Amino acid sequence: MKKSLFGAVALLGMISTNLLAQVGPNPREVTIRNITHGGSGCPSGTVSSSVSDDAKAFTLFFDNFVASGGRGTTSADSYKVCNLSIDLRFPQGWSYSIVGVDYRGFAQLDAGVTGQQRSEYWIQGAGTRRIPMRSDIFGPYANDYLYQDRLGVTAVVWSPCGATRALNVKASVAVVGANNSRSGLMTVDSIDGEVKHIYGIQWRRCP
Repeated sequence: MKKSLFGAVALLGMISTNLLAQVGPNPREVTIRNITHGGSGCPSGTVSSSVSDDAKAFTLFFDNFVASGGRGTTSADSYKVCNLSIDLRFPQGWSYSIVGVDYRGFAQLDAGVTGQQRSEYWIQGAGTRRIPMRSDIFGPYANDYLYQDRLGVTAVVWSPCGATRALNVKASVAVVGANNSRSGLMTVDSIDGEVKHIYGIQWRRCP
């Protein structure tokens, strides 16, 4: 059974070897204390989370994040957005950054229809800079897909030292070019039926 999502967002549960090799705080002391979320793609009560055993990634689970276009749909159906604020708690003396996102899903798009997935993140207290990620799928297409976004060194934004600040994420999924004669569906999900957005984390010690 598949669950629909943004995002992702669903994402693979596999983080690259270089991320796993990073040094970080005691994984037992890294938790997501709270998630505030809202938007057409993530109504109240439809998002949950977990932190990986090695604290090198966290996963967001979405119950309802899908865009559709074509006969019988509205403009609101073709674009879904989710705004999240993630309260990531970890020991003093560490700073973190998001260095990549893995997500997978399913798209069914007629010729001339495009499925779009966008996300941007920023860390509270780390300035106004936002890091964007995006992917496009062009019809005709009817299959699963997998994308792995990795940030370059110059794009990494670190959380402030000496303070626990929220990670903010704006995610959207859209179907563009659909009409009465051609349709499209864009969703993020996983083979095992769990909807996932997996964010790779890297850590560094504060001075």
